[in-house]
Amino acid sequence: MGAMVVRSPGGPEQLEWAEVPRPVPERDEVLVRVEACGVNHLDLHVRRGLPGNPIELPHILGSEPVGIVEKLGPEAEAASASAGRPVKPGDRVIVAPGFLERFHADRSGPDSRWPDYRVIGSGSPGGYGEFVKARAENLVTVSDRWTPEEWAATPLVFLTAWHMLVGRARLRPGETVLVLAAGSGVGSAAVQIGRHFGCRVIATAGADWKLERAAELGADEGVDHSDPDWPQAVRALTGGGVDVVVEHVGEATFSKAVTTLAPGGRLVTCGATTGPAAELHLVHLFAKQLSVLGSYMGDFRDLLDVVALLSAGRLHPVVDRVFPVREAAAAHRRLEAREAFGKIVLKHG
Repeated sequence: MGAMVVRSPGGPEQLEWAEVPRPVPERDEVLVRVEACGVNHLDLHVRRGLPGNPIELPHILGSEPVGIVEKLGPEAEAASASAGRPVKPGDRVIVAPGFLERFHADRSGPDSRWPDYRVIGSGSPGGYGEFVKARAENLVTVSDRWTPEEWAATPLVFLTAWHMLVGRARLRPGETVLVLAAGSGVGSAAVQIGRHFGCRVIATAGADWKLERAAELGADEGVDHSDPDWPQAVRALTGGGVDVVVEHVGEATFSKAVTTLAPGGRLVTCGATTGPAAELHLVHLFAKQLSVLGSYMGDFRDLLDVVALLSAGRLHPVVDRVFPVREAAAAHRRLEAREAFGKIVLKHG
């Protein structure tokens, strides 16, 4: 099969089209013919090389593959039926971005606590290839409500944003939510989720046109985070601070973001795109009884929740641009340049 592969760690030029062996589904695995795959910052990190996380090269990126079931392994039909989500050849499915490599009877806690938890496209070959395989229980059948490219703009980012707001921050209707970098995939999903819960949503972005797009998604107010005094603008809008901050930018915004919280507020973070180091004023933390929460991906049940809302039209994909998969390098450059609003998607065929 054909695939865009990373030959060695480095820049977008390290992506090249190559012929690689087609995956063979074994036991409870399913072979999926990929139609489209979302592009994520994780792809950039893996392409550059993650310290302490060596990958076998050449490597196939892509954490959000969507496609058609091509073939089932000998135990896959029974496994999918047992999971309550039977799949058959011809079904369009999302491959769960985060998955467990083997069956676990106990799914009561976070999936990521298990040592065999992986993220597709990082810990296994992903959706930049024409085919991908996955265990049957890690698939979700989707409707025709959205195109394959639109579905590919949803799995990882809506899963992440949902787990941040609902699973970790315990968002409540009527609260005020600050979404940093609302033009990103996670940010554009978080704006919609906040609106879905009847919250007041304040979005930040570095350009007026991005703030206008955020308003179209449901943001009530917008703040230009290229202004060094943007936290003061947030406090002025709220008369004291917000209940929840969605932080995924990292070093460039974390310390300032904490200062926008009202007493008892919660900051939830899932990423460090601009760097992992951040300062935290401890007196500010305990005097205002703030909570700082980490959030990593999300559980399979979170994915089922967001897919149901997407299928019902209560949430919707935000596609920035669709590139042919062979133009993955150009897609990476667009994401690195922060030119996108929403999701960049790669299309096969």
